[in-house]
Amino acid sequence: MSYFINNLKQKIAYKFIKGKSPGIIFIHGYASDMEGEKALKIKEFAKKKGLSFLRFDCYGHGKSDGKIEDFTISKGKKDLINLIDNVTKGPQILIGSSMGGWLMMLAAKSRKSRIIGLIGIATAVDFDKDLYSMLTLKSKKELTKKGLTKLRKWNFTYILTKQFFSDAKKNNRILNKKFIFNKPFILLHGLKDNVVNQNLPKKILNIVSGNKVQLRFLNNSDHRMSSNNDIKIILNSIENVIDLSKQT
Repeated sequence: MSYFINNLKQKIAYKFIKGKSPGIIFIHGYASDMEGEKALKIKEFAKKKGLSFLRFDCYGHGKSDGKIEDFTISKGKKDLINLIDNVTKGPQILIGSSMGGWLMMLAAKSRKSRIIGLIGIATAVDFDKDLYSMLTLKSKKELTKKGLTKLRKWNFTYILTKQFFSDAKKNNRILNKKFIFNKPFILLHGLKDNVVNQNLPKKILNIVSGNKVQLRFLNNSDHRMSSNNDIKIILNSIENVIDLSKQT
């Protein structure tokens, strides 16, 4: 375990394997961490192929400093960009799971020369809008008055803050403008996903101005996409991105 110390003296936990290019970076979802099944299987793949591999815990998640209720999309984006700039070298493939797909796309906009491919797994861009729509009127009033509220959903209790919603809306929306990315971009989405609607990856397709973007629907996959078959498809997608990137 290593730690990157940011400019606020906060420790961001990460694990890095040195290897050849292109490197792979895995970005976990909201209320998750870098120790999930997908991250570990991708680590094994990277080691087998001799590729560098980075995984990390966003601020407020896993072994990193902070509480999850203090997390914002901007903080997650900054964590990712800091690690791209200070830990990795050369071209990178970003793999984002759920919220990680949102962070992945934001980082790709900021570090265009470094990112050669994207793989989104149940990509949950702009998910603050959906979370807010799930709140009751009472919770929305509590959010306004107290600055935070709770949402019980998908067997998890989310502590949601006014800061999280304002930061997401003001600084980090993806679907409100064109996303210029003329490199390989694969979106994977399970048709049994009960968290992220299958219309969302279609909306992402509509804003990407590139001819190497693909959307792959998986008939029997849920939001986690951690079954053996799901993992095989994710690893196959990495190989696809590497092959396609050689053609650019």
